[in-house]
Amino acid sequence: MTKPTRNFWQIWNMSFGFLGIQFGWGLQMANMSAIYEYLGAKPEQLSLLWLAAPLTGLIVQPIIGHASDRTWGPLGRRRPYFLTGAILSSIALILMPSSSALWMAVGLLWILDASINISMEPFRAFVADMLPPEQRTRGFAMQSLFIGFGAVVASVLPFLLTNVFHVASQSTAGHAVPPSIQISFYLGAAAFFTAVMWTILTTKEYPPEDMAAFKREKENKAGLMENAREILGSIGDMPSNMRKLAPVQLFTWLGLFCMWLYFGVAVAHNVFGAPDQTSPLYTAGVEWGGVCFGMYSAVCFFFSFALPGLAKKLGQKNTHTLCLLCGAAGLMSVAVIHDKYWLLLSMAGVGIAWASTLSMPYCLLAGSVPANKTGVFMGIFNFFIVIPEILASLFFGWIMSHWLGNNRMLAVVAGGGFMAVAALLVQRVHEPKITAN
Repeated sequence: MTKPTRNFWQIWNMSFGFLGIQFGWGLQMANMSAIYEYLGAKPEQLSLLWLAAPLTGLIVQPIIGHASDRTWGPLGRRRPYFLTGAILSSIALILMPSSSALWMAVGLLWILDASINISMEPFRAFVADMLPPEQRTRGFAMQSLFIGFGAVVASVLPFLLTNVFHVASQSTAGHAVPPSIQISFYLGAAAFFTAVMWTILTTKEYPPEDMAAFKREKENKAGLMENAREILGSIGDMPSNMRKLAPVQLFTWLGLFCMWLYFGVAVAHNVFGAPDQTSPLYTAGVEWGGVCFGMYSAVCFFFSFALPGLAKKLGQKNTHTLCLLCGAAGLMSVAVIHDKYWLLLSMAGVGIAWASTLSMPYCLLAGSVPANKTGVFMGIFNFFIVIPEILASLFFGWIMSHWLGNNRMLAVVAGGGFMAVAALLVQRVHEPKITAN
C-alpha cells in the first residue's frame, strides 16, 4: 500500500498522545525515588524497588505489540490499546501519591508501568503504520517533541506548585507524600487521558489491505501457545540491524536508568547537603532535580525540531553518535559541579541525547522490519531497553553499597560512561538509504 504524505498537523495529531504518556513517565522518573525514601526506603534499596518498570516492559511490550498487529475493530489496530492504557494509567497516577506504605507504592508502580506500556508500545508502530518511509524521521521526531514538552511540565510541576502557587512541599499528618507531589500526580492523570483521547479522536488508521486474508491468518494463529510461539520465533528472526542496535540500546538505557534512579536524590544530598529525607533541604533538592529534568526535557523539545535536518545532513547514524556523546559529557560533568545552576548545563547535553534516543534508533530500525509484524518487533526491540534496567535494578544496589559508598552522584557519572560506550557502538549499525524529510 502506498501511504500518502501527511501534513504537519496530521503528524501532530497522531503524535499528540505521547504528551500524555510522557506525563506519566516524567512524574514517575522525577519523583518515585523520593516517594520511596519518604516511605522509608534506604539508598541501596532504590534500584531493586524500581524493578517494576523494566519487568513490566519486558513482559507487556512484545505481547501488546503482537496483539495490536493482529487487532482490527471500530477503533482500528493500535487505538484500542492507547485507550485501555490511558484509563488504567490515569487511575494508577491518582492512587500513587496516597501510598501509605512502601509495598503499596511498589505495587502501584507495577500497575502504572504495565498500563503506560499498553499505551506506549503501539505508538511506536503507529508511525510506521501511518507514514511513508521518507516521513518516518519526522514522525519519530514529532514524538520526541511531545515527549520533551510533556516531561518539562511533569518534571517542574512540584516546583511550580510550591514556588508559584504556594502549595505545601512538606509531608502532612496522615500523608507521607507532600501535597505538591500529590497534586502533580492528579494533574498528570488528567493530562494523560486527555492527550491520548486527542490522538484517538483525530487520527483514523488504515485497515488491512486484504481483510479476508487478515482474518484467516488471525484464526489460524489463535490461542495462547500459538501466539507465544510466534513471538519467540520473531525473537529468533530479528533483522540484522536490530541485532546491531541492541547493544546501543543496552548501554544507552543503562546510562539513562542510572540518571533517573539517582539524580534527584543525588542533588538533594550532594549539592543541597540534605542530611536525610526529613530535612527541608531534601525537599528543595528533589524539587530542583525536577527542574533539571525539566531542562533536559525542554532541550529535547527544541532539539527535536532540528533532528530531521541534522539527520539529513550528517546521516541518522552519525547524528545519533554525536547526540549520545553530548549526553555522556553532560552526565559525567556532574562529578565536578557543586552549584545547582551549572547542573542545568549538564542536563542540556542529556536533552540532546534524549531527543535522539527517542527517534534515531526507531528510524534506523523501521525500514528493516516487515510491515505486518511492526508491532511485535517494536516490542521485542524494547527488550534492549528493559534488560539493562533489570540488571541495574538487581545488581546496582550492591555496587552502590560496596563500590560507590552509597554516593548517588557517582552512580550518575557511571551512567555517562555507559552512554559514551553506546555512542561508539552506533557506528556498527547499517543506515538505510532514505532521505530524511
